[in-house]
Amino acid sequence: MNHDVEELGAKVLHQWATLGEFDFVNVVEAPDIATMAKVSVALGARGSTKIQTLPALDIEEFLRTLE
Repeated sequence: MNHDVEELGAKVLHQWATLGEFDFVNVVEAPDIATMAKVSVALGARGSTKIQTLPALDIEEFLRTLE
């Protein structure tokens, strides 16, 4: 999967195996939301994964938006 994500223009930063609703959690960095959408659609189209995307802001960036 990491190679596929990189070919689509993003990078896997962290991966964890988890117990509960999701078996794995991956933290993926992309240059923009459009690239992340491309990754999600491409991987989701395979039918073998359930994807939930959670866009995140760096805490300093988040705080600047509140000013």
